[in-house]
Amino acid sequence: MPEAIEVRKVPLHNVSDASELAKLIDEGALEADRVIAVIGKTEGNGGVNDYTRIIADRAFREVLVSKGSRSAYDVKQIPIVWSGGTDGVISPHATIFATVPADKATKTDEPRVSVGIAMSEQIRPEDIGRTPMIEKVAAGVRKAMENAGITDAADVHYVQTKTPLLTIDTIRDAKRRGKTVWTEHTHESMDLSNATTALGIAVALGEIAMPTDEDVMENLELYSAVASCSSGVELDQAQIVVVGNVRGIGGRYRVGHSVMKDALDQDGIWEAIRSAGLELPDRPHHSDLGSSLVNVFLKCEADPSGMVRDRRNAMLDDSDVHWHRQIKATVGGVTAAVTGDPAVFVSVAAVHQGPSGGGPVAAIVDTEAK
Repeated sequence: MPEAIEVRKVPLHNVSDASELAKLIDEGALEADRVIAVIGKTEGNGGVNDYTRIIADRAFREVLVSKGSRSAYDVKQIPIVWSGGTDGVISPHATIFATVPADKATKTDEPRVSVGIAMSEQIRPEDIGRTPMIEKVAAGVRKAMENAGITDAADVHYVQTKTPLLTIDTIRDAKRRGKTVWTEHTHESMDLSNATTALGIAVALGEIAMPTDEDVMENLELYSAVASCSSGVELDQAQIVVVGNVRGIGGRYRVGHSVMKDALDQDGIWEAIRSAGLELPDRPHHSDLGSSLVNVFLKCEADPSGMVRDRRNAMLDDSDVHWHRQIKATVGGVTAAVTGDPAVFVSVAAVHQGPSGGGPVAAIVDTEAK
């Protein structure tokens, strides 16, 4: 049986700041050696060369080493998924997941958050955008579900991944070995890696049948309603964090999910919060949340039609500011207006993650908060 989970959200006061994680450990809110995953937003450009992710990653791992008994090697195995880019009002922050000793966990038979983590097999540059990557991710998701004690895919509400994208060096490596890559545009490979990963998640959870190479980035009817995929230069495997609900493990937290149908779909966010078990009035306001909402996690993209609710926008034609940054700022503002808190996890490049032009939403609530 997996252990109960503690979930805390902390701000980042600067790009190399992990002081709030250190404070939680010093205050006894969680133990350094029990931290199993971190999911956060950094303030870089969100692109291939966004090294703020590496800086934040190092800061958090150094705290876990200095305040725990695990070696630097062991701490390096912890999935710490950083999504770069806090455009608009989105505030840099991290959500920390840690196990709770059985004698300290709230006892209940109600569904409570369980977290499973896994690393996939190595993903080679020639795999990205193709079925070998889908298969490797799907196998990793199944392993993470098993680690979380989740046997029914319907109990999975959020799957956060970090996967490799293509760089000049990895493209050259593939060519030296006589292989081809899906694209030689490194920035495009960010969307591609995320999309391929999402299809692997959807396959693992039975949301879709195994797609073909031709479906990747093309058949937008294929998607996962719980996938949140990020990519970067930090690794050559898929880091996988599965978050779902399990009965009998105890704890205070519960997770739910829904989807935003478009960039302005506030109802999709409220539905995810309700799915996590929080009772809300018919026309909710952020003041109805109290301190119950820990965080929400969203993926978004510019609608490929260039329209939102039958109104034209120019995001996809803008040569000055990439649409990644524009849609992230838009959905970040919509989400912050719903929650009343700008520290929300909003990530871009959502092909095959939720309906086209929209995206999945996961919410974690504290069942004991007021």
